Amino acid sequence: MNQSAFAFVDGVLHAEGVSAVSLAEQFGTPLFVYSRAALTQAYEAYANACAGRRAFVHVAVKANSNLAVLNVFARLGAGFDIVSSGELARVLAAGGKAENVVFSGVGKHAEEMREALAAGVKCFNVESIPELDRLNAVAASIGKKAPVSLRVNPDVDPKTHPYISTGLKANKFGVAFSEARATYRTAAAMPNLEVVGIDCHIGSQITEISPYLDAVDKLLELVEQIEADGTAIHHIDVGGGLGITYDSETPPDIGEFVKTLLDHIEARGHGFRNVFFEPGRSVTGNAGVLLTRVEFLKPGEEKNFAIVDAAMNDLARPAMYQAFHAIEPAVKREVAAQVYDVVGPVCESGDWLGRDRQLAIEAGDLLVIRSAGAYGFVMSSNYNTRPRAAEVMVDGGSAHVVRAREKVRDLFSGESVLPG
Repeated sequence: MNQSAFAFVDGVLHAEGVSAVSLAEQFGTPLFVYSRAALTQAYEAYANACAGRRAFVHVAVKANSNLAVLNVFARLGAGFDIVSSGELARVLAAGGKAENVVFSGVGKHAEEMREALAAGVKCFNVESIPELDRLNAVAASIGKKAPVSLRVNPDVDPKTHPYISTGLKANKFGVAFSEARATYRTAAAMPNLEVVGIDCHIGSQITEISPYLDAVDKLLELVEQIEADGTAIHHIDVGGGLGITYDSETPPDIGEFVKTLLDHIEARGHGFRNVFFEPGRSVTGNAGVLLTRVEFLKPGEEKNFAIVDAAMNDLARPAMYQAFHAIEPAVKREVAAQVYDVVGPVCESGDWLGRDRQLAIEAGDLLVIRSAGAYGFVMSSNYNTRPRAAEVMVDGGSAHVVRAREKVRDLFSGESVLPG
């Protein structure tokens, strides 16, 4: 687990040069804390491995869409992968460039297409013939030609959780491999579309390289067929999904992963093509933590509970995926350790953040939930009318609020009661 930006100094967790205790005291809890250094290090692992190759990095906005996080990547020269016009607006507000944006997603509506075309995005990753028809019509209505690649479903098992597996026949994503060649012929015949590439994304939290190589081999086989039909393919988008260490996982090194795929594509005789990577979790996941305060310690007949002020509305992954996040005290103390389920105050039995954790804690202690930089705040909600947490970016010895904590009155400011 690359958590060097979140290390203990004299028994106290620090985010870079700032103690977690001071962050919690200043900004309150629950609190998402991101490290600029960790974000930079992870992105540069991709960028350095791509240097001198025909390879480009597009950060997946859905993993963490905070403007400050996106701005860190934009300053480093990143492109972006989006799945909504809202994410496009965030990228532009954060200093990203539309010409470095690829627009993915299975259900783009016409207005989103129109906005993306007007902005001048690099490419639309299209997932069905009805979507091709819609994009062709929208492009025609504003006198533009839309650059497209098809997201092909290669039916490769990524060996990950079924909820985050996206490249199997049973998944909703992409064009079936058996139908892809004909679908490319359909796309090439549409007057307001320009076929520029091919795309696949087989899943998330993948910890082996072999599924990517299997998918790439199937894509390259298809590329040769498409070009035999007279349509040139200029880029191959291998998607994202590389995993991180939450517990004991051992994903490949980012640089090794990128080099292995690029070398494989080159060895297959396709080194002249551009290759796109779309990392999300692997550049943000271990660059963030969630700080939470222990409200009560509640012993039970079968379980001991550490009730904290963060909940499933703040970090949905444990309840949604049964996901593991390392949890530990932010200050090491000499008290007897016990086994606890770490749970929140939300009125659901599914509101848990960690089960059967050995923790040496007392009521009032500060806990750190690791690996919360991806799919943390972006998946949070206001369930139980709970304001969403604040987000802070640490840069060396400085901490900056990059999203203010919501207030309860903000949550119903757009609501109204019936007249009379």
